[in-house]
Amino acid sequence: MAQAPDAPAAMGSPSNDLTGSLMQMLFGLAVVIALLLACLWVIRRLAAPRGSAAAIKVLGAAAVGPRERVVLVRLGEQLLVLGVAPGSVTKLHEMKPEDLPLPTEGNTTPFPPNRAFSAWLKQAMERRDAR
Repeated sequence: MAQAPDAPAAMGSPSNDLTGSLMQMLFGLAVVIALLLACLWVIRRLAAPRGSAAAIKVLGAAAVGPRERVVLVRLGEQLLVLGVAPGSVTKLHEMKPEDLPLPTEGNTTPFPPNRAFSAWLKQAMERRDAR
């Protein structure tokens, strides 16, 4: 009868198996990361504003009802106060850029950090009504 070869000698060394498994795992991880980066790049390219939409910037918004909002929008050099409701957008007021508070240093929003847009809007509306 022929003698069967030893089992450990036929399987290969444990270090070769470990190295192969590790390389396979790292390759799979690299493929998954590359796919994620490609998807993020595609999403960013599709979400970027194009043409005239790049000139529109929403500066702030305040809810005035469950589905209604007042929105401050910069359209080029114009500042518009819009009423937004389901199915409609209405221009409420047009402002001069100098009527808008300037951003403070270290703060990129046009409103001081201790005041919300809704408080600023209320004060601006009171100022307008007083004229």
